[in-house]
Amino acid sequence: MRTFRNPVLPGCYPDPSICRVGDDFYLVTSSFAYFPGIPLFHSRDLVGWRQLTHVLNRPGRLSLEGLDVSDGIWAPTIRHHDGTFYVVSTLARNRQGGLTFVVTADDPAGPWSDPVPLEAEGIDPSLFFDDDGRCWLTATRDAAHPGGDGPGELWMRELDLDRLKLVGPTHVLWHGAVRGAWVEAPHIYKRDGVYHLIAAEGGTEDNHSVTAARSDVVTGPYVTDPRSPLLTHRHRGPGEPIHNVGHADLVETPDGETWAVTLGVRPIDGTHTLGREVFLVPVTWSPQGPVFAPESGGVRLSEQLPSIASGRTEDDDAAVVGRERFDAPEPGLEWNSLRGPVSDRVRRSPGGSGLDIDLAPETLASTGVPAFLGRRQQHVRFRARTRIRFAAADPSHEAGLAVFQNQDHHATLALTVDDGGRARVVLTVREGGTSRRLASVAAADEVSLAVEGDEAGYTFRLDDPGTGRWISLGTLERSLFSTERAGGFVGVYLGLYATSNGHAGRGRAHVDWFDYRPA
Repeated sequence: MRTFRNPVLPGCYPDPSICRVGDDFYLVTSSFAYFPGIPLFHSRDLVGWRQLTHVLNRPGRLSLEGLDVSDGIWAPTIRHHDGTFYVVSTLARNRQGGLTFVVTADDPAGPWSDPVPLEAEGIDPSLFFDDDGRCWLTATRDAAHPGGDGPGELWMRELDLDRLKLVGPTHVLWHGAVRGAWVEAPHIYKRDGVYHLIAAEGGTEDNHSVTAARSDVVTGPYVTDPRSPLLTHRHRGPGEPIHNVGHADLVETPDGETWAVTLGVRPIDGTHTLGREVFLVPVTWSPQGPVFAPESGGVRLSEQLPSIASGRTEDDDAAVVGRERFDAPEPGLEWNSLRGPVSDRVRRSPGGSGLDIDLAPETLASTGVPAFLGRRQQHVRFRARTRIRFAAADPSHEAGLAVFQNQDHHATLALTVDDGGRARVVLTVREGGTSRRLASVAAADEVSLAVEGDEAGYTFRLDDPGTGRWISLGTLERSLFSTERAGGFVGVYLGLYATSNGHAGRGRAHVDWFDYRPA
């Protein structure tokens, strides 16, 4: 039996949604307060994915400034109908649904339209195109009568495709299968004349699950599938390699197989740092509805290949690894900034390779747009290195390497100067809103910096040019950067930054390269 290795998208790619057009599959995930927003991937076999673009890649369309990293763009859904691609999503603030919007494109690689606001409350919008051509938007919101029906409810309203406007009455569809648990992530599928409503319940942590209901009429009412939850790992012990499974979306292959993409995490000793990742799960159909993971009853790290993916093997890895020399006009699609574009501060060097980063007053601890460029950590065991040149003019000026979870939980290994103007490399950690300097050593204006991660922690190193050896400046326990300890919904980013820490002043760091590899 030929197998593939889950997750098919490692690293922080939560809330996956998928659609198929002919032989091609397209997938989007949440992006929160990172810019550009909503990464979009393409595949021909469901296992190997290549990023095509970001759906929200033009500045000024949706403001993310002032947001916590785990707010921002939540749970997009991608669908295709009559030659047009649609993505619906929500801009969340303070962990609440704010603006729901839709964007469209003729080509999934773009350009995508500007966001069109929709009169829709709540979060997790989805679209369903019925056989008669009508389009229905579903989403989740606070229940009108939470005392009797649970804290959340799924609702529906028709979307006029010509005007991209919600019309007609609102239909309350369902309050979930698990009384008292929040219901979210609704998707509707029609099979043999029956409408199947798939949702997530229990929150996106340990009690996450996939539940279902069905109806003979698209607007409901929907009757709970008594088999719910149809997929969950909440009953499994701490030794289970995959936890928090839920938020599923289904797709059918050209040869009639059904597969689900779902999120999950891979904890170690109860904590995870990579974020919620994309897992691929087989689905069959019974007279009662979908059957997730019919052979195993759960999500597996090693799974049998889809029939359309006979050429792939378990050795394939969707992670982006290797040395980035920044010799293209723009950084690769794996790179993001925080809350907005930084092209005015972070750009390719005039020589044609390397990266120049101008000092910005914003710090990584702010909710503004710092001079930061980062990429997802995609392996527990990894090594990230960079070569950087920076002549700081003041002790408040620094530039270097960052391990970033959120604005209150991150670490930096940076070039700066002491009060006497002598170059130093400084290791600083920020936890719970408080920063601490852990180490400081003399250095030159040009150094190689590194961070290495494993199951125990993150070790920060400096290359000693005199000996060619790497000097350790300290190790931070891995759980410090975990979601369980830091809160929120995101995984770790590794990146480059430069700041004047709120002070006026000019300065520029030059980065020769950035290298990321699994250890």
